[in-house]
Amino acid sequence: MRYDLVIFDNDGVLVDSEPISNRILAGYLTELGHPTSYEESIRDYMGSAMHRIHELVLERTRERLPEEFDDVFHGRVFAAFERELEAVAGVGGVLEKLAADGVPYCVASSGSHERIRVGHRKTGLDRWFEDARIFSSQDVGRGKPAPDLFLYAAERMGVEPERCVVIEDSPLGVQAAVAAGMDVLGFTAMTPAAKLIGADELFSDMGELIDLLV
Repeated sequence: MRYDLVIFDNDGVLVDSEPISNRILAGYLTELGHPTSYEESIRDYMGSAMHRIHELVLERTRERLPEEFDDVFHGRVFAAFERELEAVAGVGGVLEKLAADGVPYCVASSGSHERIRVGHRKTGLDRWFEDARIFSSQDVGRGKPAPDLFLYAAERMGVEPERCVVIEDSPLGVQAAVAAGMDVLGFTAMTPAAKLIGADELFSDMGELIDLLV
């Protein structure tokens, strides 16, 4: 293994949550008077921390989202997760291989700790991710594309940034990994390869990942 730490994004990489959450986000923003299509939500918000949604809406409309926005959105998303969420195909085999080989890994997500844990419990991925392997933008205050989250995860895991590789599927996440001085492998299952500018390599099937790590 050529890396000392594998850092996974969560949404779209470990759990197939992006279609669910962006469908709900687009609907809720539209309901609040900010017409947003599913495609626009993917384009503008995929990979974002919640604060970025607030910031972009305020910048574009000069209107603040309601105080209860985060709670209502997460309530709707978590309810949908319980009905629909699945792990990304093939990711269980990747985690099993890393664990068997003794390769350190963790998750670093723009989502909240609660969102990560709800998704992992529903999909059974919680068996691979104890608390010490879970990092959220809540831990650092600034989400992607700032490098803070990835740097924090590496520090907590005791690995230098240049010895880390990030698995990402969003342009914001790739930007954050590059800014952190880490290699990044871009997962193109949902995102066109041309949008993952800066990724060292690209792959479309989780079954390809292990070969890219060695």
